[in-house]
Amino acid sequence: MLRTPLAKAYLKRTFRPLYGWDQMTPKSQFLDSAWNRSVAIWPGMALMKTVGENVTLVDGTGVPYGFSGLYIGGDGIDEVLDSGINACACWVMAADAEAEILAPAFDNTLSWVEPTDGTIKLVHASGTGANRGKLVPAGTAGANARPIARLIKVSSASKIIIGGLSGTL
Repeated sequence: MLRTPLAKAYLKRTFRPLYGWDQMTPKSQFLDSAWNRSVAIWPGMALMKTVGENVTLVDGTGVPYGFSGLYIGGDGIDEVLDSGINACACWVMAADAEAEILAPAFDNTLSWVEPTDGTIKLVHASGTGANRGKLVPAGTAGANARPIARLIKVSSASKIIIGGLSGTL
């Protein structure tokens, strides 16, 4: 349950599993204590593993592991701090998983073009700058971006549908 102040009751979670009951796993991880909260994290932004069961926002040196299930500073809400423990949900997608991502968990100022000819369009996790951790189209974030999903559909300017990656990509 998303607990918000009454003034923010309109908020929606920005990561929504569509095909996820058997296709993706919400792993119980811990937010790395070294995370300084310098970038707000919305549900659906990319996380990477650090040590053990710890995760942090993906950076230019790490490999994307999964998607944040919680607000960690996004929209002024920090569910990890509010809970009093460092527990953090991290959604890990299998190849047949699908999820809806709402902006600002992805960069909606970039050109998102859904595949229409059967090709696979990769979705990358940006590793640096203002878009750190956000999902971006392949080829738009430089060498520090790493693939984390595939684009299935562009529903609107503020909503995309992504799918898991197969092990053969």
